[in-house]
Amino acid sequence: MKSIDPTLVDTKFFQRVVRTLCLSFGVLIAFYTTSDFGASSFAAESNSNYVDDARIINSFENEPGNWLSYGQNYKEQRFSHLTQITPDNADRMGLAWSTTIGDYNMRMSGTPLVIDGVMYVSNGWSVVYALDATNGEEIWRYDPEVDRSYIRLACCGPAHNRGVAAYQGKVYVATFDGRLLAIDATTGEKVWDIDTWIPAGLGRFNITGAPRAAAGKIYIGQGSGESGRRRGYVTAYNAETGEVDWRFFLVPGDPSQPFEHPEMELAAQTWGGEWWKFGGGGTAWNSLVYDEELNSLYIGVGNGAPWPREIRSPGGGDDLFLSTIVSVDVDTGRMNWYYQTTPGDNWDFSSAMDMTIGEIELNGEQRKVLLQAPKNGFFYIVDRESGELLRAHAYTEGITWATHVDMETGRPVENPDVVYENNPQWILPANSGAHNWEPQSWDNDMGLMYFYYHDIANFYSLDEAFVNTGVYEMRERGLSLGWGEGAYRRELIENAAPRPESLAFVGAFDPITGQYKWRQQLKSIYNGGVLATTTGVLFQGEGTGDFVVRNTDNGNPIFNYRAPGTFRGTSMMSYQVGNTQYVATMMNGNRAIDLGGAVVVFKLDGTAAMPIADVVQAEVPEQPATDFRLEAIRQGDDLYHSQCASCHGGIGIPSEVAIIAPDLRLMHLATHSEMQDIVLEGVRAQRGMPDFEDTLTNDQLEAIRAFIVTQARQLKQYQEDRRTEEEPANQA
Repeated sequence: MKSIDPTLVDTKFFQRVVRTLCLSFGVLIAFYTTSDFGASSFAAESNSNYVDDARIINSFENEPGNWLSYGQNYKEQRFSHLTQITPDNADRMGLAWSTTIGDYNMRMSGTPLVIDGVMYVSNGWSVVYALDATNGEEIWRYDPEVDRSYIRLACCGPAHNRGVAAYQGKVYVATFDGRLLAIDATTGEKVWDIDTWIPAGLGRFNITGAPRAAAGKIYIGQGSGESGRRRGYVTAYNAETGEVDWRFFLVPGDPSQPFEHPEMELAAQTWGGEWWKFGGGGTAWNSLVYDEELNSLYIGVGNGAPWPREIRSPGGGDDLFLSTIVSVDVDTGRMNWYYQTTPGDNWDFSSAMDMTIGEIELNGEQRKVLLQAPKNGFFYIVDRESGELLRAHAYTEGITWATHVDMETGRPVENPDVVYENNPQWILPANSGAHNWEPQSWDNDMGLMYFYYHDIANFYSLDEAFVNTGVYEMRERGLSLGWGEGAYRRELIENAAPRPESLAFVGAFDPITGQYKWRQQLKSIYNGGVLATTTGVLFQGEGTGDFVVRNTDNGNPIFNYRAPGTFRGTSMMSYQVGNTQYVATMMNGNRAIDLGGAVVVFKLDGTAAMPIADVVQAEVPEQPATDFRLEAIRQGDDLYHSQCASCHGGIGIPSEVAIIAPDLRLMHLATHSEMQDIVLEGVRAQRGMPDFEDTLTNDQLEAIRAFIVTQARQLKQYQEDRRTEEEPANQA
């Protein structure tokens, strides 16, 4: 037998051949051993919660009763093949069970996994629970004891976590304070715990995204792109040991230092100024999709930091790889291709939204495609083999920043009349995007994507100091957006045209034609993701607290359940245990009735109940008698809305996030006396209130207190006036 010179072997090709053979063997095992709506009996004999690549790949056809990974399977289509719930019987749905797993001071945005009757789910503080999927009873829980002071790095309010990964007998969670943990799926005991932060990524960060598991690796990015100096990257860890396999940076660092990999040298040519002193942004805070057919990982890259490119990268170009879809080979960690949805991102138009992969027919040819509706308002079909742009249609009429996407160049055509650097103005979409992280659902047979979007405008401007001096000082603590704030920003808004009306819709979108089969307006501007099924029903949680079932033929509602919390930013999934199909989601808590966040599960003829209480306006307690100077109150207004409002809510300013931290107007006298210890010394850091010692002075804190007390007095007077008005009616 003639020997083969190993130097001539294409290692990458050989690895793929071996993997294909292994997966094919797994397919045969799954085919011959899987029972209806159950797990592979081969897996069950060895370990009923054991999940590997082959099981995830074949789950769609062989065990639709389980939900094995974040997006259901590697294609992340989130489309259920369970058949028990139909348009004809969906009006019989009711609550099966609910289990509180968090408090109201967090957002519940995770997708539960269900494996052989066990649900694995996480709360906002990254605590992982294993629950009996039929009744919600706790099997085990693991608390990673997150450093809650990390909330100071969060862009958008309270802590949240989008879920866990299950793989090779373990459950993996990425924590709010930037760690990655492996937990034994049977016992709930920690296997390993690593810190994902490295100095080359600059400052510390949060992780809110769900890790992905495939090809023997665990993949995770990070968030906090708006807080201090951040440089995004994605890391692949060995699933067994937690050792780093590879790391792919998403924006270049200091060009005077060696580039970590060739892609960074390429990217650096598209940046201007001294971007590395700002960090650049480009965090991968949500979407990571594994393609088993092409052995690729698709990375959805976030926005630039600071947001205005004139500050971040003056004289630059596209600022790669901001707001980009990047395909990386999972064996080597090297890039296959990239497609940038928003070159030179100037608006926080992240491409970290959920991505779906599948196959569609275009011009008589079957194409392997990737589908995404990122923040910028255009829906993209990209060839996942080459990165070629195949379609780019607006999915909303609410776009003013660009006119269309040029299919010759693949680039959006920016609207020359909408340039906020010269003319601060309301622009659509807002930084919250036309569509954000709320999951979508893809019917590959029908060629329809179901998702919710909203038309919300944001007022864009440049930082006041930068306008006056050409210099921008990065804020080390809190948000550092570069778009102006305080009295300066409010004056610009007062002198601008009125804000456009905000609207929200859910619809069935054809990404080839750019047309909707149907579209229904929603009552709430901020809502949850959707799940469609092969039987023709669509599930969604709305920001009003309504769990709604719709007919996928026309979008008309069939069933509605009013919950005591809300479903803003939540996801949907469905599973089956025995002969019963369930639909599960996460519910945000309600601080008005001291209700915690919960897993909420429905089924046909469900009869369970949740505690429903009337939402009562809390009485404003006695306030300090201090007289405050008008200048201090105005300064406190500016400081409050720049430092406190992202968690505690804007007072008199509409909020774009779910505010569930305490209303500071309701503080008691004792809390007022402790404000210095709480805010500057951090005595409540482990309750989620970080210290601001390096951010605020004593005088600035007193100014914030002046503003809060003044607002509390106004609210108290309003409550007293209402009671006075109501007394004659009550007496009558």
